[in-house]
Amino acid sequence: MAPRFNFLLHAFLCLALATTSFSLSPKFYDNLCPQALPAIKRIVEAAVHREPRMGASLLRLHFHDCFVNGCDGSLLLDSTSAFETEKNARGNFNSVRGFEVVDQIKAEVDRVCGRPVVSCADILAVAARDSVLALGGPTWKVRLGRRDSTTASRALADSVLPSASMDLPALISNFKNQGLNTRDLVALSGGHTVGLSQCVIFRNRIYNATNIDPTFAKERRVTCPRTGGNTNLAPFDPTPARFDTAYFKNLVKERGLLTSDQALFSGGSTDKLVETYSKNSDAFWVDFGKSMIKMGNIKPLTGNQGQIRVNCRKVN
Repeated sequence: MAPRFNFLLHAFLCLALATTSFSLSPKFYDNLCPQALPAIKRIVEAAVHREPRMGASLLRLHFHDCFVNGCDGSLLLDSTSAFETEKNARGNFNSVRGFEVVDQIKAEVDRVCGRPVVSCADILAVAARDSVLALGGPTWKVRLGRRDSTTASRALADSVLPSASMDLPALISNFKNQGLNTRDLVALSGGHTVGLSQCVIFRNRIYNATNIDPTFAKERRVTCPRTGGNTNLAPFDPTPARFDTAYFKNLVKERGLLTSDQALFSGGSTDKLVETYSKNSDAFWVDFGKSMIKMGNIKPLTGNQGQIRVNCRKVN
């Protein structure tokens, strides 16, 4: 009996060590490469200073990466003979951007670390946090230690990325499939307090919706005609370069740009939380940070899984 007990104890300890040593940690690079995080911050700050919209773009990259088979940098991979890039998926095509900044970060981080030790997936997670901070928003402790995928799936991206035309039940279901609850949905949607959207995405709402402020609809139609002008841009809220609560204030006034934005304040279960965030920036900031950590923890590759890519656009 004793040998069997010892074997079970040994197996249990090995499992415990595996789970603890391979779980994500904010201190992952403290000894491995302490210069890594400051290097990422420098480049993100410079990129956002050059073009404030880039902050929203980098935040979106992390979000769209995590929703497709976890936070594994798969979104960054270009097409190969083995798979089609997720960049071509409906929710990404001609709209995800910031890849050059990620390349720049990767080159600099590998230079200061002396070798490729920081994954592209971790770069996306840190760049998202640093972007929010550069736009005047909150900070949070990013858990690190993700590794990079060796494949991507356009088909999966097509099926799991939330769409701008979704109603509240569809959004709740979509986020639930990722292990995220309704509070996470509302908080993370608040990322739309920064950035811009293309006319083709919100055209249907400004011409056909009934739960829209008429003056707001009229304003948006000026730069988004019924036909043509598909790539014309409009801000999600009046302060697209500042991470604040204007997005939620807009929703309360029926000035949400996308159908999926206004769905959060349309007589449903999320109305009260939208109202809270519209009046209390501290509550929004705290919840946003918590939900970003939670989202960043979706199915990460750790330990010996995946790889640390040398070039974020292709598998080693």
